[in-house]
This record gives sequence, structure tokens and C-alpha cells, in this order.
Amino acid sequence: MPVGINQPSNQIRLTNVSLVRLKKGREPTITIAVDRTPDTTIAGKKRFEIACYKNKVLEWRSGVETDLDNVLQIPSVFLSVGKGQTAPSQDLAKAFGSKIAVNAIILEILNKGELQVGEKERHAQLERVHNEVVDIVAGKLVDPKSKRVYTTGMIEKALDQLSSQGTHKHEDAKGGGTATPIDGQDNGEPKGKGKEMPTWSGVVTTRSAKSQALDAMKALIAWQPIPVSRARMRLRITCPTSILKQATKAPPRSKADDGDGDGMEEKAKGTVKDRILSFIEQVESQDVVGEEWEVTGFVEPGAFKGLGEFIGGETKGRGRVEVLDMAVIHEGD
Repeated sequence: MPVGINQPSNQIRLTNVSLVRLKKGREPTITIAVDRTPDTTIAGKKRFEIACYKNKVLEWRSGVETDLDNVLQIPSVFLSVGKGQTAPSQDLAKAFGSKIAVNAIILEILNKGELQVGEKERHAQLERVHNEVVDIVAGKLVDPKSKRVYTTGMIEKALDQLSSQGTHKHEDAKGGGTATPIDGQDNGEPKGKGKEMPTWSGVVTTRSAKSQALDAMKALIAWQPIPVSRARMRLRITCPTSILKQATKAPPRSKADDGDGDGMEEKAKGTVKDRILSFIEQVESQDVVGEEWEVTGFVEPGAFKGLGEFIGGETKGRGRVEVLDMAVIHEGD
């Protein structure tokens, strides 16, 4: 009598895939029975996996790829792709709900799950994000004196210095030491509740390059391993001439702003035109065209939001702020 081959019907063998994993379900509960060890498997979270084509997951999450068929190798949910074990419908119902379709479960895993990649792919992805962050930072920061852009190599060295500085600072904190403050950092500030300086510890693949570049710029500006400042924005502001000479009052100052000095409050008072010009660091040109006053100039990025809110509020929507250039820099010789 021939021996039968035991081949489970729920096993699907797949190779050369990228896995996306997601743990889902109720938190595990511990039950202890008489003469038994604690059992943590009851009502615990299960790990679900989907099999995708390499590099397609990132394209899907970034919006480059919109066809789900081009992302999935097979439209099924697995308990283990390596073993070819598909997830029973009972497990899916317990974890995601009985009324959720399989396609909706696949989309949740694809969008929220953790992407499993090999060591070479992980290194290549990390290097790609690192280069993108350095390029963004190099295009947004300049030397405050010469207004010239730094090379990507100089930005990279400065970030490496901040990263190693953050490591030493963490070690000092563990050893009970204190880090040396930079640029007027107050030793007398209370620990924990005080204003913390931005830090930089390197790039990760779980966040976008733009958000990490913003963190890197904040850390570079705060610690100044090299002299840096944000590149100025070039704007065109248009305002009706009929309201330029109207008086305006300074906005109420919060307690946090009391230490900034009285000069800013005096500068903020005056006419609408005076207030607009107070936001502009350098006026390039100004002219009256018909019934509108138009000024072009350079503004620090941090003042852009306040300028836009002031124009919108004082002109009742009749004024405009146009961005001509997000970052004005001077190329090196």
C-alpha cells in the first residue's frame, strides 16, 4: 500500500519576497491553573504577514505605485510566509473583526506593518535616506555671514559630529556627569522640565527624509558645529494702499515673550505698512501699482507664518503673500 504524502492544503511556498508584518489582536492574558505553568498564549496578539515584491512596498507607501496587484505576490494573509502557512479565517476575524474583508486587512498590514528587508537592502535604504536628508539640509542652510551654501560633505561631517556628541552626552548622563552647554545653554535650568536642546542621532528608515531633515536643521542651528542659519525666503507682498496708513496694535505678549525685550513691541506698533516692513529683513523693491502697494524682499523662514497671519487678518483677505523662492542662497565661487 503506497504511503500517502501529507501536504497541508493551507501551505503556499513563496521565494524572493519582501515581507510586511503586523501584530494584531487583544493583549495577552495570563492564566494560572492548578499544577500548571502560566499560559500566555490565550487571547494574545498574532503576527500576520503578506508577501510583496521587492521595492514595491516603499513605492506604494510613497504614492508612486497605486495598483495593489503590482505590490502583492499573492492576495493572501499568512501566519508565516516562510512556511507557506496562510492565516485561518477564524484568526483574522478575532484579530481584525468578523465584518472586515480580506482586502481591507491586506491594506492595513501593507500600510501599518513593519517591512522586513535583508541586510544589504536595509543598508542601501538607510544610505538612500541619509543622502536625501543631507541634500535637503545642504539646500536650506547657509553661512550666516557670506550667505553661501555649504557642500554636502561639510553638512555630513557636521551631522556626524552632532551624532557622536549625542552619544557622549547620553553616556555622561548614564554616568552621572553633565554635558558642556553650548551657545549660552543655562546650567541653572531645571533638568527634565527645562527647555531641551534639539539633538541628532542619525537617520532612520521609519520616518520621511523631510521630517528628519527638519530635525537635523534644528540641531545644527542650536549646536552650531559649523556657523549655519536658515536660508532666507524671497516673498512678494501685495496690500491695498487704502489701509497702509491704518494704525495697528501689537498682539498681546505672552509671559514667555516677556524676556525678549521691549524693542520688538515698539517695533510692532505703528501703521500696517510699518508692521509689514518689520517682518522683512531686506527690502528688494517696493512700488505702487494702481491701488495696490507691492513690496518684494527677503524674510527669515521663522517669520513667514506670522507675516501671513498678519496680512490675512489686517487686510481681511485683500492682501497677498507670494513665495518667489523658498531658499535664497549664494553659490560658492
